[in-house]
Amino acid sequence: MAFLAENLAPIMFAALIIVLLFGYPVAFALAFVGFVFGFIGIELGLLPVTLFQATPDRIFGQMSNETLLAIPFFTFMGLILEKSGMAEDLLDTIGQLFGPVRGGIAFAVVFVGAILAATTGVVAASVISMGLISLPIMLRYGYDRKIAAGTIAASGTLAQIIPPSLVLIVLADQLGRSVGDMYKGALVPGLMLVTAYTLYIIITSIISPTKVPALPLEARTLRGTRLLFKVITSLVPPLVLIFLVLGTIFLGIATPTEGGAMGAVGALALALANRRLNFGLIQQSLHATAKLSSFVLLILLGARVFSLTFYGVNGHVWVEHLMTSIPGGEIGFLIVANLLVFFLAFFLDYFELAFIIIPLLAPVADALGIDLIWFGVMLAVNMQTSFMHPPFGFSLFFLRSVAPTRAYKDRITGQTIQPVTSTQIYLGAIPYLFIQLAMVIIIIAFPGIVMHYKSGAKVADPSAVHINVPMPGAGSDADPFANPFLAPGGNAPSFGKPSNP
Repeated sequence: MAFLAENLAPIMFAALIIVLLFGYPVAFALAFVGFVFGFIGIELGLLPVTLFQATPDRIFGQMSNETLLAIPFFTFMGLILEKSGMAEDLLDTIGQLFGPVRGGIAFAVVFVGAILAATTGVVAASVISMGLISLPIMLRYGYDRKIAAGTIAASGTLAQIIPPSLVLIVLADQLGRSVGDMYKGALVPGLMLVTAYTLYIIITSIISPTKVPALPLEARTLRGTRLLFKVITSLVPPLVLIFLVLGTIFLGIATPTEGGAMGAVGALALALANRRLNFGLIQQSLHATAKLSSFVLLILLGARVFSLTFYGVNGHVWVEHLMTSIPGGEIGFLIVANLLVFFLAFFLDYFELAFIIIPLLAPVADALGIDLIWFGVMLAVNMQTSFMHPPFGFSLFFLRSVAPTRAYKDRITGQTIQPVTSTQIYLGAIPYLFIQLAMVIIIIAFPGIVMHYKSGAKVADPSAVHINVPMPGAGSDADPFANPFLAPGGNAPSFGKPSNP
C-alpha cells in the first residue's frame, strides 16, 4: 500500500495505456481510469473525499469554452464544400492544367490537398474526396500504385497543419494560447510541407518517369480560353473563402470562432452559387458535424475527469521531474517528447494525443522557457505521422475504404484495372512519413519559421514607461518615503467600506 501511495501517478498513467490498448473508446477509458484511481486515492487518504465535487464545474467550464465553437463551424464548412463538389472541380481543373507535365496529376493532388486544407480543415474529407476522384484517373493513366496512394494520403494530412486545422484549435486550447497565433505559426511549416511533397514528386519524375506519366493528349479536354475560364471559376471562389476565413483572423478583424462562422456561411453561398445546395446536403453535413463535434467533446470531458485525479496525486509534478531530469536539458526534452508522441501515434489518433499527452508536456516546456506556440506547431507536425503510420494510420484507413479492392473495367479506356493492395498503400506512405519527420527536425533547427508569428506583436518599451505615484500632502516638504496608499492625515482609504473609528 505504501508503494501504491508513493507511485500512484505513474501507475495511473500505465493503467490508462493498458486500457486503451484493449480497444476501449478513449473518452470512456479516460473517465474510467480517472474515477477508479480517484476512489483509490480517497481510500489511501491521498485525496479529499470531496474530490469529485469539482467535476461538474470542470465540465461546465469546457462546455462554455467559446474557442471550441470553432470546431463545429470549420467542420460544417469543410463538409459542405466537400459534398458540394468543389474538390472534384479543383482536381479536374488543376489536373488538366498540369496534365502535360510528368507527375501532373500528383502535383494537382498536392495543391488541391493544400487548398482543401485551408478551406476544410478535415483530414477525412480531404483524403476520401481525392481518393474517389483522383485515384481512378492515376490508375487509368499508369501511375505507380505506391506513389499514387502515398501522395493522396499525405496530401490529405495537410488539413492537420495548414490553418484552419481543427487540431491547431485543440492544441491552442490545451496550451492556453491564442488560436490566431497558432495559425500564424503553423502557416509557414504547412507551406514548406507542400513544397517538400512537390519536390519529392519532381525527383521521382526525373528518376523514374514511367511511374508518374503525363496525361495523354486525348485526355486533355480543356484548352485555350476554355481552360482559362475553368481555372478562374474553380480557383477564385475557394481562394476568396480562404481570405475571408484566414485573412480576417490573421489581421485581427475576427476571432477564430467568428472566422469559422463566416466560413460556414461562405461555404453555403458557394454551394448555392454552384446550384448544389439542397436539404439533403445540409442534413448530411449537419449530421456529420454533430458526430465529429460530439466525439471531440466527449474525449475532452473524459480527459477532464482523468486530469482531475492525475493532478490530485501530483502526476504533473511527477511528469515534470521525469522530463526535466533527462540529460541534455531543453534539447533532451524535445527529443524525448517527440519520440513519445511519435510512438504513441502508432496507437492513438491526433485528438487523443492532444487531450492526453499535451497537457502533461506543456508545463514542462513552459518551465524550460520553451515558447508554447512553437512547441505546439512542432508537435502538430509530429502528430501528422499518426495518419501515416502503417498499419494504424487513419489516412491510410480512409484511402483503403475508397481504393479498389478487386479488378474492374475502366469506363473511359475499357482496360481492366488491377486493385490497390494494402501493402502498396503502406509502402507509398513511408517516404512522406520521413518527409514529415524531417520537417520536425527543421522546425527544431530553425525556430524562426514558427516564431515569425511574433513579428507583428507590439512590444512595450520599458524606458518609455513612467509610473507616477501620488504622494500625500503638497509642497516641497512632502515625505517621499510616505506610504502612498495612506490618505492625507495617515488614515487608510476606505475603498467603499465603512471606516473603522
